[in-house]
Amino acid sequence: MTKIKICGLTRLQDVEAVNEAQPDYIGFVFAQSRRNIDTKLAEKMKSLLDKKILAVGVFVNAEPSKIIELCKNNIIDIIQLHGEEDAEYITALRSKVPNTIIKAIRVQNSKQISTAQSLPCDYLLLDTYRKGVYGGSGESFDHSLIPKVKKPYFLAGGLNSENIKTAIGECHPYCVDISSGVETGGIKDKEKIKEIIKIIRSESI
Repeated sequence: MTKIKICGLTRLQDVEAVNEAQPDYIGFVFAQSRRNIDTKLAEKMKSLLDKKILAVGVFVNAEPSKIIELCKNNIIDIIQLHGEEDAEYITALRSKVPNTIIKAIRVQNSKQISTAQSLPCDYLLLDTYRKGVYGGSGESFDHSLIPKVKKPYFLAGGLNSENIKTAIGECHPYCVDISSGVETGGIKDKEKIKEIIKIIRSESI
């Protein structure tokens, strides 16, 4: 069964919505973004989050000390690196905290994904490339660029209730990562979250 991540929670109401819908993961964005939240709000949201749902912290070229603090305070369970973090950065982070690490790749070609498999992370996350934009574009990319990938990966980029079944059927990702596809007017929509999770977990996929 494909895992589900709902990324970019910004309000306490969003926590209520995911607690009811039960995705596998949610995302708190600590990078520059319209979905950015501060540590205080993230801590409050995590305290209200169902313990069965894992919280992923999303970072772009962040100071490792910030990530380490959030991990040690149990505000996040998993680290997602969405910038230019390299093998050296990931290895250094691993020496400080035991948390699972996801490394995002903004896909431009197949070779880029193949090369990324050697990074010392637990999962890859394949997202849409837009110059100067580190995710959250709401746009999809050409899934035919994805080669045979041995490392399990999260699939992101413009996923919504209309294209999710096709994306899963074509790519067979470990997890799908959804953000703008479950929003209305730029905020998370409880009914859209419930709808897409129902589709993903239906017997037809």
